[in-house]
Amino acid sequence: LSFVLIKCLSLSVFIMLYFQLVIMAGTVMLAYYFEYTDTFSVHVQGFFCYDTAYTKPYLGPEESSAVPPILLYAVVAGLPTLLITITETVLFLVQYTSKEFDRSEKTVATGDCCYLNPLVRRTFRFLGVYTFGLFTVDIFVNAGQVVTGNLAPYFLTICKPNYTALGCQQALRYISHQEACTGNQDDIMRARKTFPSKEAALSVYAALYLAMYVTCTVQAKGTRLAKPVLSLGLVCMAFLTGLNRVAEYRNHWSDVIAGFIIGSAIATFLVRQTSSNSGRRTNSSHTPALSQCLLRLSFVGWRMNTDTQTPSQTFTCV
Repeated sequence: LSFVLIKCLSLSVFIMLYFQLVIMAGTVMLAYYFEYTDTFSVHVQGFFCYDTAYTKPYLGPEESSAVPPILLYAVVAGLPTLLITITETVLFLVQYTSKEFDRSEKTVATGDCCYLNPLVRRTFRFLGVYTFGLFTVDIFVNAGQVVTGNLAPYFLTICKPNYTALGCQQALRYISHQEACTGNQDDIMRARKTFPSKEAALSVYAALYLAMYVTCTVQAKGTRLAKPVLSLGLVCMAFLTGLNRVAEYRNHWSDVIAGFIIGSAIATFLVRQTSSNSGRRTNSSHTPALSQCLLRLSFVGWRMNTDTQTPSQTFTCV
């Protein structure tokens, strides 16, 4: 009977892993189609003649920005990977030197078919959730840009409409057809995709996810000041990224605020879902002690002992 149960548990683990990989692959493919193909056409939004909201100077392509895309993507992808890997390695070494990992943890985690080191399991879990959220933010932002077609503050500068041919003797005339622009079509297409701001959404998502991760997983003494400083520093960099978009006339304030809301909402939702799903598998007698953590990210992965436990009372969070 025990052999059958172990086999069933092993099968369920692989089935869940398969579905998670399918969902991740689908998310990546959808983000790819939004980003690099013309599958989804951008809504063509019109404008009024001589509208001062869209006549700001054009400061050059995105690569000339103070926060170029290559720098933003490198930080958003590289910094969380580095920080989470280092943190999990240090936490694992501290725990490994203090006690042995018992057999029950292996069985609960893998169904006794293939033992996976807790360090690897936790690191891949945190990075997997973060990566999924990163692509989700990209999909939400691209969908908003495609549906709204909101114009950049410098749109009329690069559109270069022929006001005489368009009959713009009256300033309140509304121009709605795409052929009104005579400028570079690639620049015009990019200027139609500003709401919400992708840079603001990605930066605040990465900042909040890391801030909540550090706050909830690092419980070492002497970090009461270091954790708030690090968290606020990350949020400050995200805020400055959005501020730079407005200062360079690449986005409106509404674009940046919408990006901040999307990034914050997705980061908070994923962290809460991860912690709540893990919390259901945790012994209910230990829930009050763990709930003191901001969003209880530390529920995932490690065996934890509360201050009220006796030496024989332990539990495992998977």
